[in-house]
Amino acid sequence: MARVTASVYTSHVPAIGAALDTGKSHEPYWQKVFAGYEFSKQWLREHRPDVILLVYNDHATAFSLEMIPTFAIGCAEAFQPADEGWGPRPVPTVVGHPELAAHIAQSVIQQDFDLTIVNRMDMDHGLTVPLSLMCGQPPAWPCPVIPFAVNVVQYPVPSGRRCLNLGRAIRKAIDSFDAGLTVQVWGTGGMSHQLQGPRAGLINKEFDNAFLDRLVADPQGLAAMPHVDYVREAGSEGIELVMWLIARGAMGDLAGGRPPKVAHRFYHVPASNTAVGHLILEEQS
Repeated sequence: MARVTASVYTSHVPAIGAALDTGKSHEPYWQKVFAGYEFSKQWLREHRPDVILLVYNDHATAFSLEMIPTFAIGCAEAFQPADEGWGPRPVPTVVGHPELAAHIAQSVIQQDFDLTIVNRMDMDHGLTVPLSLMCGQPPAWPCPVIPFAVNVVQYPVPSGRRCLNLGRAIRKAIDSFDAGLTVQVWGTGGMSHQLQGPRAGLINKEFDNAFLDRLVADPQGLAAMPHVDYVREAGSEGIELVMWLIARGAMGDLAGGRPPKVAHRFYHVPASNTAVGHLILEEQS
């Protein structure tokens, strides 16, 4: 059977991708950001999974305000980098895993979660920046990736509890897949930031670090946090953090197993007016 071996959590700031793509990653402003992922790149080389399920939000690229799925899973064989207005990022094509994706869709829908099944969509920075942070700039991504898009752009957005329970359903689906695959579930977006209005530029270090603490030690309590707390404390775009709860819900301790091991934790401000947070949690047998 397939099994979840780890979960990864990271911000997906678009300027991070631009810094890599334009050769600015060694400039003083960016050095501290990328230094926090040096451990992670080596860790991924040593713990490379067979498949990554990557939870992210589309930024009006594959979807628009004309069609807004709450949860959407990519079931195609491949996904191209998106043109977000200045040309596609010079990154590899994302190779999918249609068999596992279709199985997850079947299982999760039978667990009463409504998923939109997408057989064609381009990948914007929400998905490609996390891959770049964890993998660098390879000629090909190290393994197939299943994109899992969540609406955190247009209200209403899913609750933290819904996202945590969805993660549990995804784990159950993976556990029932009849192939010996190792799978990592990644949650991306956030941390605190606001891009518009009187509070533009907001960063809340205290909230962010408390969120990281609770994500590890108290995910069920954290899942009860209402949307208004995210917006008030972490800014209008801080709501992206509910996606981290999907990845956390896929960990084994919420199914009666041992608490995960914290392999790495990193936090830095700012990166283009955004707080950068990062965690790696490993399953313990």
